[in-house]
Amino acid sequence: MARFTTLDYTVFAAYLLGSALLGFVFARKKQESVKEFLLAGRSMGPVMVGIAVLSAMFSGISYLGAPSEVYAHDASYTLVGLSFFIATPITTAIFIPFFYRAKFFTAYHYLEERFSVGVRTLASAMFITRVLLWLALAIYAPALALEQVTGLPLWFMIVVTGSLATFYAAKGGIKAVIWIDAIQFIVLFGGQLLIFIVAFWHIPGGVGGVYDIAREGGKLTVDLSLDPMVRVTLWGLVLGQAFHALVQMATDQVAVQRYMTATSLKTAQRGLWARLWMTLPVTALFYLSGVVLYAYYQSQNLDPLASGAIRKADQILPYFVVHALPAGMGGLLISAVFSASMNVCSSGINALTTAALMDFYKRLWRPDVSETEQLRLARWMTIGFGMLVMVLAFVVERMGTLVEGSVKMMALTGGPLLGLFFLGMLSKRANAKGAIAGWLVGVAVLLPICFATKVSFLWHACIGCVVTYVAGFVASALFAAETKSLEGLTVATRYVPEE
Repeated sequence: MARFTTLDYTVFAAYLLGSALLGFVFARKKQESVKEFLLAGRSMGPVMVGIAVLSAMFSGISYLGAPSEVYAHDASYTLVGLSFFIATPITTAIFIPFFYRAKFFTAYHYLEERFSVGVRTLASAMFITRVLLWLALAIYAPALALEQVTGLPLWFMIVVTGSLATFYAAKGGIKAVIWIDAIQFIVLFGGQLLIFIVAFWHIPGGVGGVYDIAREGGKLTVDLSLDPMVRVTLWGLVLGQAFHALVQMATDQVAVQRYMTATSLKTAQRGLWARLWMTLPVTALFYLSGVVLYAYYQSQNLDPLASGAIRKADQILPYFVVHALPAGMGGLLISAVFSASMNVCSSGINALTTAALMDFYKRLWRPDVSETEQLRLARWMTIGFGMLVMVLAFVVERMGTLVEGSVKMMALTGGPLLGLFFLGMLSKRANAKGAIAGWLVGVAVLLPICFATKVSFLWHACIGCVVTYVAGFVASALFAAETKSLEGLTVATRYVPEE
């Protein structure tokens, strides 16, 4: 396989240097409090909140995976954006008001107020475990896919990604993370747009040519089956994926922490709506790029996957860059992938620090810890989590076939956690013992579904959420009712204080 040119490496080196300089620029302002370090002093506007949530959830795996999904299967996943029209109003109307009005640092603080400290620490521990695994994969997978293309060693890409993300997260706090993520997301989007334009330009017949080739190749079909065993269907993409979107948007500390940086509750809600309208064109571009790449190779009578030029479909984008783009554009692609990886890494590390500091250290060991000590610990925890993620990325390298299992294990925790939040917010009868019992049942039911059945991954979060909610509701009725006040903790008892 062809390697990058000197110009490609120059472009990539310039990007790395620019990222480091941005880190220094945004880290110059010293944070005076842990609120400023972890929540940006609640100073962010709706557009920045929206970009922050979008970029934090869009990894290098997504960047490479969207085109490969179309190339290996079809473009039906483009419709996943419809699920956000269900998840966004639910998140803005139900979840964000609970978190923002109570001024929580973490989403899991709500679970203590509603249930018990045990439920809070359980949920936070699940979040920390899941995100550590996810960040390791989010760094490792793109680096692995690009190793053969760039000629850069895997260890170098892992260390550079992790180190830069850790640097500006530790020095500048979440405000630096949000601003740098926004700039890097522009690089990411611009890189993909260039690839789309170049590939489209070389396809005879323009839009009509792309449509005809994609239709003949079965790339434009949408399965309307109601069978949950079918890998991807319209109903799975809209209804099943809506639960997965809720897991990310409503219960994941990475997203919740970005809502908490907003200047007001309305700003946080508008930020999530802004994220929706930005997500739609981004999602469309990335999946339509897969359609265009497929049409490009079909028009050239080439199939890199069938010919053995690439081993897996997720290498189709790097392969195109090396063989079809002018010198220098390859460096832009690598910069875009690194942007996605660093966005996710810096955002995740920041959220991990917040959860560990607030849900464990301050809550369980040092409730009276001073503001200065909290700020110092937050910086060191950020560095520690950054180093741990890099170590785990190297461990993932040796996991081999266990990587797929790790992805399923991460999905295993999301649905039941969403069920816990719904149980607390929607039911006045639910109690701590019932919540824990419901969570255990949810995980127990979902475990064999994830690993021993052919139920589509699109329905896993839905099943976990519904089972946890129902089991928790029933179990709560079997235990003695708790006497704690529910004022402001459920939808039925929610109060609206002055802004």
